[in-house]
Amino acid sequence: MAPEHYFSSASDSELKLRQISVQLAGREYTVTTANAVFSPEHIDTGTRVLLNNAPPPPSDGDFLDIGCGWGPISLHLALTSPDARIWAVDVNERALDLVRRNAAALGLTNVTAVLPKDVPADLTFRTIWSNPPIRVGKNELHNLMTTWLPRLQPGSDAWLVVQKNLGSDSLHRWLDEELSDEYTVSRATTSKGFRVLRVSRGA
Repeated sequence: MAPEHYFSSASDSELKLRQISVQLAGREYTVTTANAVFSPEHIDTGTRVLLNNAPPPPSDGDFLDIGCGWGPISLHLALTSPDARIWAVDVNERALDLVRRNAAALGLTNVTAVLPKDVPADLTFRTIWSNPPIRVGKNELHNLMTTWLPRLQPGSDAWLVVQKNLGSDSLHRWLDEELSDEYTVSRATTSKGFRVLRVSRGA
């Protein structure tokens, strides 16, 4: 069974907030995390690999963070591209509340933390970054990919980090087969047991 944070919109457990120190966009920040969200003690290894290896994001536009958790990717993007609007998306309401808390504490007004259903249906994205929730299972993961990747704007890239022993290569092959010919899927880097996959949409 996947952990509670992957499937629960609202946690039954008592909220226990904690503050941790993290590196985001090249600087040290204090952020708030909590129980019943993904990796509350630190920025997990996969997310750190993504942040360290993906190129700088565009300077503006709408960005998407799929499965945002308490917000390390969204906060990094918002700090790096202050003129962009970052959509932090998760099914976990506690995680979304933490993203909002952290964005406010860091003075970031360009982060919108919402449930998937609350993203405007006609919105497309200049870039998509994600440490996707692999443990939800293959069907749910594939549904996530086919829901969001087609909303990548032409001429733009998505960056996904997936643990090698949790199926990064099989996801790479599946994306190659499933996405239309206007998409190219490539392995950008391998680090600490994780692959960073680049999904490019042709102009």
